[in-house]
Amino acid sequence: MPALPSLRQLGYLVELADRLNFREAAQAQFVTQSTLSAGIKELESILGVQLVERDRRHVQLTAIGKEVVARARELLASARDLAEIARRAGEPLGGPLRLGVIPTIAPFLLPALLPPLRKAYPSLKLYLREDLTERLLERVRSASLDFALIALPYDTGDLLTRTLFADEFWFVARADDPLVRSEAVAVKKIDPDAVLLLEEGHCLRDHAIEACGARGARSGSRVEATSLHTLIQMVEGGLGVTLLPEMAIKAGILKGTRLVARPFSARVPYRTVALVARATTSRHRDFELLADFIAEHARRTGRAGIPARRRSKPAAP
Repeated sequence: MPALPSLRQLGYLVELADRLNFREAAQAQFVTQSTLSAGIKELESILGVQLVERDRRHVQLTAIGKEVVARARELLASARDLAEIARRAGEPLGGPLRLGVIPTIAPFLLPALLPPLRKAYPSLKLYLREDLTERLLERVRSASLDFALIALPYDTGDLLTRTLFADEFWFVARADDPLVRSEAVAVKKIDPDAVLLLEEGHCLRDHAIEACGARGARSGSRVEATSLHTLIQMVEGGLGVTLLPEMAIKAGILKGTRLVARPFSARVPYRTVALVARATTSRHRDFELLADFIAEHARRTGRAGIPARRRSKPAAP
């Protein structure tokens, strides 16, 4: 039987592919640079192909090297799943779990969610990563993440997707804006050109565009923010108005500002918080347990949930 690559060698290769630097890859794998380099050379010898092009300044993968890295990620993910199955046998939602969360959810949901989650599942070792939706889904597909907490609508393709709860949008403006004099705001009264948005890449941008019908926003707004906190500063500075998710309002994001938040009347726009995973994940039970826990926590705390008022359809991406 011909020699086969080891998981350690494949791990070295994937680490190098991610960093394109032998020193940094070796540090991440807790080995010396010479050990990592020797491991990859041995892998190339076993496979009979050159995987990495090296010189004094640059490292890059060959064409076949990129294909091998893609397969190596799958094999490593399967090996991790196998180890997890054995380690967690009979133990629900235990052991390490890598969870991605988008920036417009993480700071508003997690602080209240994590303490009761740790109490309910003390053996759970949670690793969190905050990033934009597209990159999180890529990491879920490559098995760099187990699950991701995102907002719909968003095309999740072949991923397992479980909707958790609805999160309404609220209208936010300065106290001197005529629209905040009433207890609720009609969507049709908002000037789409006055709506400030997050920059491209944030799914909340697309949700807000659809919700308020910001006709010119898709081709680029005059002012764009990189975060919700920056967006709030822009509104406070008189640059326009915006839409914020209810979970951010209830978490106190406007505390200390001169801004006023008003719910929408009649046609209430909203987004849907969802949990996603690979369809082939070995952690189906954990996926359902975590989804149930988050949905119940949101319902119980009232930080978010199915709105009582009549909603419009969710914003399309």
